[in-house]
Amino acid sequence: METKNDGIIEEAIRLLSSPADDTEGDYSGHHEYLLPSIEKLKEVVELLRSIIFPGYFGGPVLRRQSLQHFLGVRIEKLYGLLAEQIRSVQHFDTENNDSANATENAVDISRQFIEILPEIRKKLWTDVKAIYDGDPAAKNYGEIIFCYPSIRAMVNYRSAHTLLSLGVPLIPRIITEMAHSETGIDIHPGAHIGDYFSIDHGTGVVIGETCIIGSHVRLYQGVTLGAKKFALDENGNPVKNLPRHPIIEDNVVIYSNANILGRITIGKNSVIGGNVWQTKSVPPNSRVLQQIAVESSFTDGLGI
Repeated sequence: METKNDGIIEEAIRLLSSPADDTEGDYSGHHEYLLPSIEKLKEVVELLRSIIFPGYFGGPVLRRQSLQHFLGVRIEKLYGLLAEQIRSVQHFDTENNDSANATENAVDISRQFIEILPEIRKKLWTDVKAIYDGDPAAKNYGEIIFCYPSIRAMVNYRSAHTLLSLGVPLIPRIITEMAHSETGIDIHPGAHIGDYFSIDHGTGVVIGETCIIGSHVRLYQGVTLGAKKFALDENGNPVKNLPRHPIIEDNVVIYSNANILGRITIGKNSVIGGNVWQTKSVPPNSRVLQQIAVESSFTDGLGI
């Protein structure tokens, strides 16, 4: 069946290929340069998981003697993919068109990242141990690596945070949003998280960009470490890069669905109960619990 488009298709092509107007903004990017590839960055994440936890991800390691070969192949591939993808974002937020310098810079950053990989692995193993030590349902380390969504999210976060600290734009955020989609755990790559960090269950956890989290901190599902409000500039737009998220000191436990908001400090060794709405700092060794109203008839029946 033939249909007439009456020029509709041509007009749509003309409009969609034209620069967007001021009300839309121009989101077209720099098409004279390559943009990052989501598919290749997914491959980067899978390679990272297989390098940090060989045998658990990326295929079996059949013999101990083959481990070095297993890692070597994957690290070489990771190095090449990272350099390519970092090169693709060199112009994402800049008009700089020095291609030779961008390529050299991408290679240098990729080399630095590979050098830091052992430290990333060390931190992630502390996260595995923290989950094992804090969860009686965990039978062994292997179960945690295979099954716990927080470990997958933390591989993405710790890798993305390192790339961000090396000055890589955009890619760190893409990598953490991949974990968000996969696990329901939303950690901004700009957050600073110490060793022995654990998230139990995980779904709905949000950790904002300027959060600072100490060591041996445990969160449960639904916890939000967020901003209370945003500072605005003279045009009414949010001011970027201001500290606006909580500081969580060492050995703090925050139970499910608690909201810790604003640039406040939760002192070390504190416990924040479930469903608490906390917008003020608390000193070390605090216990913050939601008040529960108990019906008098119920308490009478218990002899209270």
